[in-house]
Order: sequence, then structure tokens, then C-alpha cells
Amino acid sequence: MKLPDMTPRLIVGISGASGAAYGVRILEVLQQAPVETHLVISKAGRLTLMHETGLRQNDIERMANVVHHNHDIGATISSGSFRTLGMIVAPCSVKTMSEIASGMTASLMSRAADVVLKERRRLVLMVRETPLHRNHLRTMSELSELGAVIAPPVPALYTHPECVQDIVDHTVGRLLDLFDIEVGLAERWPGIAPEIGAR
Repeated sequence: MKLPDMTPRLIVGISGASGAAYGVRILEVLQQAPVETHLVISKAGRLTLMHETGLRQNDIERMANVVHHNHDIGATISSGSFRTLGMIVAPCSVKTMSEIASGMTASLMSRAADVVLKERRRLVLMVRETPLHRNHLRTMSELSELGAVIAPPVPALYTHPECVQDIVDHTVGRLLDLFDIEVGLAERWPGIAPEIGAR
């Protein structure tokens, strides 16, 4: 009898918001981790990738173990019986966020996210938008109540980043922490020693 493949799987979605470097970096570092990545990119996500990174779709797809087309509703990741650690959408556009929150599942990305929610797995949305109006905030609140983790790409300045890549790396490391995946990118807070004589 063939034993089931127990390699952990993570779905990585890249939508059309600014911040394509985050999705790219996640795929890069997971190539060295014992995790099987399943990639889905929206049409707008492909455009943003080329504009912001200069990378073509084929360059990105080679970083993933499995690539799914966003219109392929019959893909493995559209079913709850396909076991995964969950899904991360980085970056996550307001359109994608709203589609997931409404349960419309008009694309594979939103369908896969909906499956992750219904199976009570971890869904992390790196929502990239600012400033936020009331509907944005309401949608985020609703998704949080459904079990999603809203994780905007907020730089951790306490790490004293020296370049944009430092900011991206730390954020990616913290996002993967949410799936208990250690990739050595997140600088751990060592605490601050109290000043001598301070009260």
C-alpha cells in the first residue's frame, strides 16, 4: 500500500497590489525549506510583477513546485480534501480581499482562500493599501472574524534595516512564522537593556 505524501504544502497567491517583491521572496526562501509550494497569480499580479521586479511569469513559476492558473477552478487547491498548511496572499489587493470576504470565489485564488477558511486552516492576507476607508476596515474586520490573519507589510524599524531588501526579508520571515516555517529571515527581538541608574 502506498503511503500518503506528508510533505507540508503551502499555497502562495500573488495578486495585483504593489509589493510583488514579498511574494517573490516567499517563493525564493521556500525553495530551501521542506515545503511544497502551490502558486497562483492573478492577471493583475502578473502585470505588477513585471513592472516592479522586471521578472516574467516564467521566472516566478520556476520558483514554485506546482503552478495553478487562476481560472482553473478544478485545481487541487480548490478542494478541502487536498491538505495544506494554509495559504498566504502576498501582496493582497483590495479586490482580492473583498472577493474572499464576500465568498464569491470567482477565481482560483479566492476559491482556494475560501477553502482554507472553511477547513479552519491558516489564511494570511498581506493587504497592501493605504490610506484605508471604512469599507476596507470593515472587510478586514469581517475576514478576521472568519479566521483570516490580516498582515499588512509594515516595516519593523527596530531592526535598523539598511535597504529595502532588509525590510522585505524581515516581513517575509514574520509571515512564515505564522505557519511555523523557520527560514532564518526574521530578526528576533533581544530586548533592550535598561540604562544604568534608570528607575
